[in-house]
Amino acid sequence: MSTNPSLLEAIELETQPNPAVAVIWLHGLGADGSDFVPIVHELDLRGCPGIRFIFPHAPTMPVTINGGYVMRAWYDIMGTEIARTEDESGLRASQRAVEMLIQREISRGIPAKRIILAGFSQGCAMTLQTGLRHPEKLGGMLCLSGYLPLFATIAAESHPVNQETPIFMAHGRMDPVIPIDRAEKSRDLLRSLGYTVEWHDYAMPHSVCPEEIGDIGRWFQKLLG
Repeated sequence: MSTNPSLLEAIELETQPNPAVAVIWLHGLGADGSDFVPIVHELDLRGCPGIRFIFPHAPTMPVTINGGYVMRAWYDIMGTEIARTEDESGLRASQRAVEMLIQREISRGIPAKRIILAGFSQGCAMTLQTGLRHPEKLGGMLCLSGYLPLFATIAAESHPVNQETPIFMAHGRMDPVIPIDRAEKSRDLLRSLGYTVEWHDYAMPHSVCPEEIGDIGRWFQKLLG
């Protein structure tokens, strides 16, 4: 667990001693860092170097769309029209928190180019919010069942150093929480800005499926093998 009080608490899992790669994996609304821990054991990581998986817990806050109920969230959701009423201050605050986790891994000897950001739903939004703006070259962005937040600012705020960083985007075709067209618009905007996006969609709702886990494992192998 994280002991620095300024850092988010996190669950850590290392596939080998002295890992050479870090994956910071961000959970969705109302979940916590434990949500995606089991997926590590399902990924085919043969041929990959040792990886430190970091699963931080988002802070707790009242979430407007859920009647102000306090839960773990990277930012507030004001309504169903996500693009029109975004919690910009919350997004930027969580971006700073994720950047602190990146810097902590660098201080532990893993260079930025060997750090991968990953996330599901709100965690996917935070992966893109942080990764596209980060001033050091990152290893990759794994974006599951989410979308690109703050559409209007990304062209001006994205950092050119991550223009070539591989992006994996995946979404369920029957997703009732974040409709797939929101993700497709995010993909299309990123491609129009010159990013290389590997896109997958699956016959699933707002979740993860075995076919997707296989594709994620192959992406890690291609990136790290």
